[in-house]
Amino acid sequence: MENNNRGSCLAWLIGLGALAILGWFAYSTVSALQQTADSMAQPVNSLGTQVAQALQPVGALSTQVSEVLHPTPTVMPDPVTIIHSVRSLARLETVQYTVEKVVTAEEGQKGLSFLFGDRLLFVAHGVVIAGVDLAKLQPQDLWVENGVLYVRLPEPEVFVATLDNQKSYVYDRETGLLTHGDIQLETAARQVAEREILQAALDDGILDVAKRNAEAYLTILFRDLGFHEVLFVEGTPVPTAQPTP
Repeated sequence: MENNNRGSCLAWLIGLGALAILGWFAYSTVSALQQTADSMAQPVNSLGTQVAQALQPVGALSTQVSEVLHPTPTVMPDPVTIIHSVRSLARLETVQYTVEKVVTAEEGQKGLSFLFGDRLLFVAHGVVIAGVDLAKLQPQDLWVENGVLYVRLPEPEVFVATLDNQKSYVYDRETGLLTHGDIQLETAARQVAEREILQAALDDGILDVAKRNAEAYLTILFRDLGFHEVLFVEGTPVPTAQPTP
């Protein structure tokens, strides 16, 4: 019986020792794997740093090449400014049109256009402003009869018809193989675009709108001045017959 107990104790001790040896072996294996992973990650990180450092001169060179091929324009206005004239204005601006127009300008499109042709597509954004010039209003253009204020306004006119340079641009340009293009072609396109924008506003009735708006604004003004009834007339006023003394 005593021999059996000793055998059981010996077997238990042997099993415990085996478990301890297996645990130590597992711990050693995990530590070795971790160290290997760390040692492998260090070269990779070092390689990434080296690649980034090597690419920095390439990026700088690309920026320099871009600046050479597409330089930023330097604008230097002359410090001397000449004012030719100063004129007082009394313009009542009553309407503004914003117009977009596409203009095609071309030359040398017959025959050998692929060699000497020049063609551009210009997208023009323009502004047209119209109203009434109150400086042309004379004393005889305002009179009162029976408590009614009669007003004869000057003819409406266009004050401004110009391109918006920030929004206008050359959309496309095609030149022949043996030409660099006419430097005046875009200028010609801009001039035509200004005329077309003005004509478009006139065709749409900008002067009629300017006249109606001027009458509406001045009616409010005259009523605030005490004239409760205001009539706008056209043509030369008919003088009122004076009684015979």
